[in-house]
Amino acid sequence: MRVDDVHLAAVGTFLPPAVTTAHAVEQGWYAEADRAAAGFESVLVAGDLPAPDMAVSAARAAIARSGLAADDFAALLHATTYHQGPDGWSAPHYVLRETVDRPISAVELRQGCVGMIAALELAAHRLTAERGADAVLLTTSDNFSAPIVDRWNAAKLFLLADGAAAAVVSRRGGFARVASVAAYSNPGMEELHRGGERLFPPGITRGVSLNFEQRSEHWREQWSRGVAPPIGDLGECVAGAAETALADAGVPMDKITRVCHVGFARGPLHAIYLDALGVDAERGTWEITRTTGHVGAADPFIGLERLWRTGAVVPGDHVMLIANAPGMEAGCAVVEITASPDENQE
Repeated sequence: MRVDDVHLAAVGTFLPPAVTTAHAVEQGWYAEADRAAAGFESVLVAGDLPAPDMAVSAARAAIARSGLAADDFAALLHATTYHQGPDGWSAPHYVLRETVDRPISAVELRQGCVGMIAALELAAHRLTAERGADAVLLTTSDNFSAPIVDRWNAAKLFLLADGAAAAVVSRRGGFARVASVAAYSNPGMEELHRGGERLFPPGITRGVSLNFEQRSEHWREQWSRGVAPPIGDLGECVAGAAETALADAGVPMDKITRVCHVGFARGPLHAIYLDALGVDAERGTWEITRTTGHVGAADPFIGLERLWRTGAVVPGDHVMLIANAPGMEAGCAVVEITASPDENQE
């Protein structure tokens, strides 16, 4: 989707303390062989800090930097990957109350790690369709410190990390112009993240942990018995979303200065993202994600904030934000940096 007259007015993040992977190995939480293969130096761990409170902190920072008032916001979109609090309760409205506190719509997107990019697409639609609305607040947060989750061994693709990000999407301008947003899915791969688990009652109600590796093992066992797993390539979804976003933006890949991607381990990052996009690690954000781990849907916006605020991208540069989620689905946005950080945004 080509986007006109929509901007990122500001971004904000909340990053809890990091625990080194060396310490995790010393404690027996993480295998040294897995550490060496993945390449992560550390992972963000929030302890008992609720995920929505991290979203509030990130949102307050973004709102303050945007210069917009509470009355300027038309909606809040809160993207989540893991449980946010009590069943039957609304984390988005908690974030709304603690930030702009206006009688506007607050929606939770359970779109996995592509949630912030999906929210950006919905915000662009909202601001384009409703010309009286000036801004939409995007938030995301997750805390995987629940006792039932083993963040160190739940997946070979990544280490589950805690944290939050927020963005103010506005028609009034900002530090980056949104040029396009696109998605590409392969629903035939849906079973890969279900892994044979029954749909009801939900696993969490039966004490079943979030463990992608167990689901992968299910398909390895099925394969050994002659049952083929769903066929598909996540890298094709990533490439498909990127190709559409680039075409809609009218920007070739060689004009993309940096790529803000998810926090995958070194091998999968290359196989699924960097190789599919034809870029090297230096053009991505591996130097950031190797120290944070995989912070759910926040990764691309954590990368964008760091690159922009450190001057690694400057006005005129184009940046790609890209992520994937179970489904399988990938989402991609192309933004053009239009302003440098100033004292009001510190």
